[in-house]
Amino acid sequence: MPLYILGIETSCDETAAAIMCDGELLSSETATQAIHEQYGGVVPELASRAHQSAIVPVVEMAVRKAGIGMEQIDGIAYTRGPGLLGALMVGASFAKGLSLSLKVPLYPVHHMQAHIHAHFIEAPHPEFPFLCLTVSGGHTQIVRVDGPFEMEILGQTIDDAAGEAYDKAAKMMGLPYPGGPLIDQWAAKGNPGAFTFSEPNVAPLDFSFSGLKTSIRYFLRDEEKKAPGFTQSNLPDLCASIQYSINNILTRKLMAAARLTGISHLALAGGVAANSGLRALMKESAEREGYQLFIPKMAYCTDNAAMIAMSGHFAASKDAKGDLHDLPAARMPFIQIA
Repeated sequence: MPLYILGIETSCDETAAAIMCDGELLSSETATQAIHEQYGGVVPELASRAHQSAIVPVVEMAVRKAGIGMEQIDGIAYTRGPGLLGALMVGASFAKGLSLSLKVPLYPVHHMQAHIHAHFIEAPHPEFPFLCLTVSGGHTQIVRVDGPFEMEILGQTIDDAAGEAYDKAAKMMGLPYPGGPLIDQWAAKGNPGAFTFSEPNVAPLDFSFSGLKTSIRYFLRDEEKKAPGFTQSNLPDLCASIQYSINNILTRKLMAAARLTGISHLALAGGVAANSGLRALMKESAEREGYQLFIPKMAYCTDNAAMIAMSGHFAASKDAKGDLHDLPAARMPFIQIA
């Protein structure tokens, strides 16, 4: 009998649903919340309200495009955390209500583990064990992956995440939210060696981006004092230099982790993995050092429900069910399932 898993993602500002059958993706739908652009960042209250409006039509569309009926769903995977609490509550509440109605099990999913599971949506995918650099607006981690739920964090940011550094740097330069993708676009026209910024001195596999952000802020302030309009006049070179600074730190750390562990299969995941500069630098470095690098397609790097459904597929294969008492968590440790 085929096993149909509905995946639901509402951790931040994307309302998403996907249907997977025995590990094969049948549909994946996402509703993006444009309302946050005018505020320069995600407003949690507005995000949760938008999820409430979008979740029913998004789920219905995913089910319809999968070519099945709602009654054929065998299990529901949903993002339990980490993320914005109000946003997570919408997805969790909907998933629980639907599971009661359909009398099917729930599979609570860790959002960052799901980003790693995104590598298994389509071939080719890494072999266990592999190292995965997960980079997003809220997280920057190097994870050793020995199995679907056997994961160990080897290094992580001690302050800000890489995605946050991108968005804050973009805001300093007057770019609208979300700024990370805009830096990527402008960087393609600039010289990555035009400007340099200070880099943090932290443990070998840990990250820190607060000092880099401060360096960028002071640099822009001082240059604007000397030549008003400096930022706009040098936007391509600034974006290219900032992007290279962030991506170089990320790449060096992952390569260092590979040398320390002796693991040759490397992976990149999370929203920042959609950055073209990072993808190119990672590919170049991995090829030079003799490692195999795996990066999901763009649609599976940013927040999506296909990765949640994939996590649900893995959980179902181990009969690792959740229950109605599982509460959403803005912060939560990795889920370990033997």
